[in-house]
Amino acid sequence: MDDGLINVADFERLAEERMEPGAHGYFAGGAGDEVTLRENREAWRRWRLRPRMLVDVSAVSTATTLLGAELSMPIAVAPVAYQRVAHPAGEAGMATGAAEAGAAMTLSTLATTRPSDVAAQAPPGHRWFQLYCFKDEGITRALMEEAVGHGFEAIVVTVDLPPGGNRERDARTGFSLPAGLGIPAVDAALGGGREVTVADTFELMDLSLEWDAIADLAAEAEVPVLVKGVLTAEDAALAVEHGVGGIVVSNHGGRQLDCSLATADALPEIVEAVEGRVPVLVDGGIRRGTDVAVALALGADAVLVGRPALWGLVAGGAEGVARVLEILRAELELTLGLCGCRSPADLGAAHLRRVAPPPYIRSQ
Repeated sequence: MDDGLINVADFERLAEERMEPGAHGYFAGGAGDEVTLRENREAWRRWRLRPRMLVDVSAVSTATTLLGAELSMPIAVAPVAYQRVAHPAGEAGMATGAAEAGAAMTLSTLATTRPSDVAAQAPPGHRWFQLYCFKDEGITRALMEEAVGHGFEAIVVTVDLPPGGNRERDARTGFSLPAGLGIPAVDAALGGGREVTVADTFELMDLSLEWDAIADLAAEAEVPVLVKGVLTAEDAALAVEHGVGGIVVSNHGGRQLDCSLATADALPEIVEAVEGRVPVLVDGGIRRGTDVAVALALGADAVLVGRPALWGLVAGGAEGVARVLEILRAELELTLGLCGCRSPADLGAAHLRRVAPPPYIRSQ
């Protein structure tokens, strides 16, 4: 693995150099003019940290407990589709890297490796399964049962898709899955004998999904069910009322509704609405340990990172994933100490001050 990679941006640059343009555009791109894609990153920088001095920080720990699991950091891997497009190790490599770093990993429904195979190929670790709901409830149940049956500890239902966003990078490059790479868990749930394409998956998903369906899943599941894709206090309150075990504040990495709220801007109202009844996680644009610290100070219990972990996978397989996560963990640990905090739980609103956003400049 290349030396001299010291932050997430270094991994991002290396990944772009190594990847075929269409594949890179799929993972790096957003919807429409990519306003939300940019805003996700910029919104974390609209906050400034207020460090406290003369606090004993001789023993700082980033460890936390989330959904009953003891983790080395409040940073988990977000679901990312089609990981064997990025590296031959694919989702099993991602799971291995996350386990080595002591972080939780979320496997996508649209993975190029089945949950059962990830469980067999990667060392033990804390894993969650991201679930899309299909028109055929049998497919949805089969996916969930396979994941839970192979030790996945939570179901993360993504609710901001379908329909699919306007991803113009993919339209320009004509990105599609390489021959021989399918979505094996969905293939199996359909009964086998058919290789599902990217376009097929959108056609199969349930556009009529409502909150009662989430309540049914939460009641039936043997593990916590979280909803991912919430951006408003109203939906956060409904999620709690319908029995979810957690909320992920997310706009799908800026890949769905362009000009929607940046997650850093949506997070405070959701934390207020939830009132500590369930864990609140957040993703989108997190590239530094300082970003993680801001999210925790705003009330998040943990963050998820998707693209940074994927860039690590491209750079060095499982080792690259573990290294990216360790870089973020070390940055967070340093930030905690410099803020006068011994643990993530010590961060709070008193450690933050909002600064005015820069003037909006339209990209050319």
